[in-house]
Amino acid sequence: MQVPVAAERNKGPILAVLRECAGPGAGPGTLRVLEVGAGSGLHAAHFARALPQTRWQPSDIDPRALRSIAAYVEATGVPNLLPPILLDVSQGWETWGGAQPDTLDLLVSINMMHITELRCTEGLFKGAGVLLKPGGVLFTYGPYAVDGQISPQSNVDFDRSLRQSNPAWGLRDTALLRELAQANGLCLERMVDMPANNKSLIFRKL
Repeated sequence: MQVPVAAERNKGPILAVLRECAGPGAGPGTLRVLEVGAGSGLHAAHFARALPQTRWQPSDIDPRALRSIAAYVEATGVPNLLPPILLDVSQGWETWGGAQPDTLDLLVSINMMHITELRCTEGLFKGAGVLLKPGGVLFTYGPYAVDGQISPQSNVDFDRSLRQSNPAWGLRDTALLRELAQANGLCLERMVDMPANNKSLIFRKL
């Protein structure tokens, strides 16, 4: 099992926001959650345990991540944490593990947008527009540019280093994300400042 330092550090603050998004649910496992780009699986295990009203489906495209997530599922024995599925967010929602339109309560994407090509972000919003129930939430977390501005300097430096590694990477601008949301029947409801110059963005399906 992978234990990323950043995930260990930010799991508490992220959970606090997710708890508000998820709501109480009607009982154990009644809220359907899909996490794309679940990485190590540490977040999925922590969130599923803390939110028993959810049925948490982790996914990733990286075989190493899928193995790590599977190890968390087995080691923790959390009953509402499902085995991971292979999911390429840049592909159509029809390939997303059998999820059907208007069935998800929550779609979660943590620290994905800035280390993937733009088509992955576009795919995320397209999938959200189809798969979320009306009133459902797309929750994203990470560093962002806000209306053309990146701050503080550490995020400017981080964005530059990402683009040097891969010109298709980099901090996504909230103005662009608002446009993608609107084009797919969602709206940016809330932007929450988080530790280490990150933000949680809450998009709600109309």
